[in-house]
Amino acid sequence: MNIYQVIQKLINKEIDLNLIDKEDEIYVRNKIIDLLGINDFILKESVKGEDYSIPDLLEEIIGYACEHKIIEDLFYEKEILSSKIMDCFMSKPSTINKIFYEKFKDNPEVATNYFYELSKNNNYIQTKQIARNINYKAATEYGDLDITINLSKPEKNPKDIAREKLVKSTNYPKCLLCIENEGYAGKAGHPARSNHRMIRLNLLDEKWNFQYSPYAYYNEHCIVLSSEHRDMKVDRNTFSRLLEFVKQFPHYFAGSNADLPIVGGSILSHDHYQGGRYEFAMAKAEEEYKFKLNKFPNISFGIVKWPMSVIRIKAENTAAMIEAADYILNEWRKYSDPSVGIYAYTENVPHNTVTPIARKRNGIFELDIVLRNNRTSKEHPLGIFHPHEDVQHIKKENIGLIEVMGLAVLPARLKIELKEVEKYLLNIDNNISQNHITWAESLKEKYEDKINEDNVQEIVRKETAAKFLRVLEDAGVFKRNQEGLDAFKCFINRIS
Repeated sequence: MNIYQVIQKLINKEIDLNLIDKEDEIYVRNKIIDLLGINDFILKESVKGEDYSIPDLLEEIIGYACEHKIIEDLFYEKEILSSKIMDCFMSKPSTINKIFYEKFKDNPEVATNYFYELSKNNNYIQTKQIARNINYKAATEYGDLDITINLSKPEKNPKDIAREKLVKSTNYPKCLLCIENEGYAGKAGHPARSNHRMIRLNLLDEKWNFQYSPYAYYNEHCIVLSSEHRDMKVDRNTFSRLLEFVKQFPHYFAGSNADLPIVGGSILSHDHYQGGRYEFAMAKAEEEYKFKLNKFPNISFGIVKWPMSVIRIKAENTAAMIEAADYILNEWRKYSDPSVGIYAYTENVPHNTVTPIARKRNGIFELDIVLRNNRTSKEHPLGIFHPHEDVQHIKKENIGLIEVMGLAVLPARLKIELKEVEKYLLNIDNNISQNHITWAESLKEKYEDKINEDNVQEIVRKETAAKFLRVLEDAGVFKRNQEGLDAFKCFINRIS
């Protein structure tokens, strides 16, 4: 195809997807050819034939731009031009918000369906990149864990990294989650967001915003972010906002990362939550120990059968739930139990916090309160309740909200490294990483002569999931043994 055909195919595709109307065709075409420095448009025959995806068509156009020196062959320049091209198809934020809320009045699900499809069709959600991830489920005693080897984020080359160092910091936008990213062109070291749009939300009479994750880890993975750039904080208002969000969008869950280093997420500098339309293993897990709190006689409480330490609160009345969650949080903040290594403070440094997750199921609101502690020691310098050294060859990073719920986001290096582990197990030439050898030897011993070419991948995937389960167990403040369960019940008795 020549460049004219590619542009026309992209326009036709977006007309078919209702991103633009037929009447917009010439206007959009002229905007795109201007970005490409093209002064004419010669289409000798109608565009027919093989159907191409939007990302594939964009890649063709970006390839043309690089070949004709319109942009340099650099990651950020390609992303900026790609985003600007897709912005030619986009309405202004006010128009998109108006359409969203017209649909919302009839059905919140229809509204989110509209915005989700829009975010895919304008290439903000990187569907082609996401499809590169390795995903599978692994059965455990706690349900099916989700395992993802994250291959979606493109790798930068040394030239890209060198260019980033030359860019002067302007502190605008302040971070990747600020509302100022909406429509921002981007630069080296800061992603292109020309085609980015957000839905305005009102949560507790505060201005918040709703968007989808560009590199989604699960179905309709969304981000809810404050219009104000402020640090993450888990408190009474957090519980109120999460429950208010699921009131407005009952087909979604919403959760917050913890607000302390080590046990928090990757961005603690901007108050935000994550949500989506997906039921994680933790949500499906049953309560194995039900209890009552005297202060809240009309609310159901239970300890969830899960490798981490989870209290589930259930009620029809969210006001009472918020009171109960706030009470548990405040009691946990100051709780210590030296018998199981839990200390609330080191001098004046706090260690206890929570990861909360809200949902509505069968007309009942649920709020899961996951107890967290970020203390470190000489034996565990990265965190006592953090992946221990013997599992860090699989997962070393913080255990945030997504992992807490049962979805492993594993590093891209494992795609190659686990293949080498498979070769090692089959006793063929390999380049196994040194940090996997102890594990691989234990697998040889465990499976003896039962490993073959037909089952080696299945075995390695199963055992990788077992390592992730261990990661969750390491992160649990009350361990899944009699001592840990007794200690958990002691905390419950203390606050009853």
